[in-house]
Amino acid sequence: MADILFHPEAQADYEAARTWYQARSERAAARFEAEVERTLELIGGNPDAFPRYDDEHRFALLRRFPFSVVYQVQTAFVSIVAVAHGSRSADFWQGRA
Repeated sequence: MADILFHPEAQADYEAARTWYQARSERAAARFEAEVERTLELIGGNPDAFPRYDDEHRFALLRRFPFSVVYQVQTAFVSIVAVAHGSRSADFWQGRA
């Protein structure tokens, strides 16, 4: 399984979404966290299994939540560059290394 590292802004994306769900429902927040964890495990287990966003990035859609995890496959690890809400501009995370 590949190591997974979050870009600081991707971590902030995740925490903002989790906080939003937390303010509305403890249960929804817990389900969101579990779904992100499930998706990260799938990515770590087979990073090349998900569709390409462009030449450098891939993405995985979360189930039951309008988010995707955008990432880059590096030599020694997977870099999460965004936890992107579906209503945001598709390229708001461009420029994150």
